[in-house]
Amino acid sequence: MAASCRWVLQLHKDVPKAARFYSEGLDFSINVCTHRWAELQSGPFKLALMHSSSDIVVQKGYSSLLSFTVDDINNSVTKLLALGAELDGPIKYEIHGKVAALRCVDGHMLGLYQPS
Repeated sequence: MAASCRWVLQLHKDVPKAARFYSEGLDFSINVCTHRWAELQSGPFKLALMHSSSDIVVQKGYSSLLSFTVDDINNSVTKLLALGAELDGPIKYEIHGKVAALRCVDGHMLGLYQPS
């Protein structure tokens, strides 16, 4: 049997705040959320969030990059900015669709894609 991915893990200073960011900003379902651990889900994809002290939380440039397909990139960017994300450059309008890059509250990179 081939290995299957159980979840992708990110380290965060404030797990409940990060869970709210993904839940309200990208409509993830929260399966479990405590101050030290959270498990979120979008379709079959699971994202785990674990508390980490501030001295070892992600440094810029040394993080995961998660990419999401969204129905309305402008709406998604607006929601994520309101939740503390930072836009990393403008929304780009490519032939294949719109793309945007953002940093979440603890510096993890998010890519958004809205197909044409």
